[in-house]
Amino acid sequence: MRSLILATALTLCAPAIAQTQPVPPAAPPSAEAILATVPAGTRIGLLVVDEQGREVIAIRPDDRFIPASNTKLFTTAAAYALLGDKAAQTQSGAGALIGLAERDGGPPAVILYGRGDAHLFSAPDCKVDCLSELAALVAKKAKVVGDVVGDASWFPDQRWSPGMSWNNIGTDSGTAIAALSIDDNEVRVEVRPGTAGQPPLVTSNDYFTLRNEAVTIAAGGKTSLAFERAPGSMELRLYGEIAADAAPFTDRLGVDDPAHYAAWALRRQLEGLGVTVQGSVRSTYRPVTLIDDPKQREGRELRLGTPSAAFTGGRAAPPLTETVRIVNKVSQNLYADLLLRRIGRISGTGSLADGVAAMEQVFTAAGLPRAGWDFSDGSGMSTYNRISPRAAVALLRWSASQPWGREYRASMPVGGVDGTLRRRFAGTPLEGKVWAKTGTLNATHALSGWLKAASGRELTFSIIANDVPDGARVVPVVDAALQAIAAAN
Repeated sequence: MRSLILATALTLCAPAIAQTQPVPPAAPPSAEAILATVPAGTRIGLLVVDEQGREVIAIRPDDRFIPASNTKLFTTAAAYALLGDKAAQTQSGAGALIGLAERDGGPPAVILYGRGDAHLFSAPDCKVDCLSELAALVAKKAKVVGDVVGDASWFPDQRWSPGMSWNNIGTDSGTAIAALSIDDNEVRVEVRPGTAGQPPLVTSNDYFTLRNEAVTIAAGGKTSLAFERAPGSMELRLYGEIAADAAPFTDRLGVDDPAHYAAWALRRQLEGLGVTVQGSVRSTYRPVTLIDDPKQREGRELRLGTPSAAFTGGRAAPPLTETVRIVNKVSQNLYADLLLRRIGRISGTGSLADGVAAMEQVFTAAGLPRAGWDFSDGSGMSTYNRISPRAAVALLRWSASQPWGREYRASMPVGGVDGTLRRRFAGTPLEGKVWAKTGTLNATHALSGWLKAASGRELTFSIIANDVPDGARVVPVVDAALQAIAAAN
């Protein structure tokens, strides 16, 4: 009887004893589970491979996505492959030249020739790649000149790429692309509050004619300002409100006629050096013709013309590494689109079609899947561009085997450290351990590069989100998924 009571007591106590056992911690969510939380309608593509190229995780790796600025990965890799040696640099003609063209019965015209490089600046405190150096060469030769001409005919006139949203024209993201560029083809404008009830104070270089419709409101109010300029117009409209105690509002505005802008800046510098300019400021472009399309070129003579001025001097383009670093670290659109045209000028006219054809040769030789990419520009502003995560990973792995691979990788933003990733991954185990190119466009977020996993292994990855609903936050989900992949590997 006593044994029965003891057994019964132990049985009754068993649940209580079981409840005191430690509960094992829940397993962290997998990358797949994290990505499943993206807003409905979002389409995700992901491929991660290890050092041997073995798949770690794959989600629609062969689907085609709008890549946004992940396009720059392909453009800069092709530029390294084709422009990396000195001979190709010379053949691509990057830089700028300046000369005087004699005119019957009048002072000579000053002609500034662009050669496809954007490193030319007009700021008074300019230290490198300065327009003032070219202006000084003219001032030594002539004290009176006629017209000041910006010549952008080195490439055909394709200032904007097919598939670019029209509303980006006029912004610093969508400034026109031309063989002659200056100050990144941007006009910087600063707006400071005035007296309440009065227009704010605007500072710029006066290239655009300002129509100031904004007003200063009482201190503590909400500042809301915007600029508006119709494509092709020289009138810039400012509207909205700025609080009397607000900090200065700044913006960078794109220009539609870069060659004219460069000639306009040159005229100001010449006049500052005591040169009298009797003529006008104008620009020259070369219209697109059939020879600019390699598919139409067969049987046609490739004649691009020669400069009409006696050269006074010029400047060479900086090393390619410097341009690529700017393109990838800060996602500079103008520089990327000029690189595409420069590689197209090696064996063609520098057209968009020539640039894309040159990239195709590079990617075919590299073994990239042909269905994995199509491009209409070099920057990623075009919504016609497509890549697959597999093509991006293949490109990155191929680049690592190239002589320029180390420089190419060093051009990428570093998570939590610099470039367009300086605020992402900060304070996480991946801080300083992600080297990747970002991509952001309407309804698109992309990130492709390398990461160091918890085990010390290096993984190559590409993740792209398309069709993101307006206002939805996808980047935190993407970053969390990559952290989960790093932790699990």
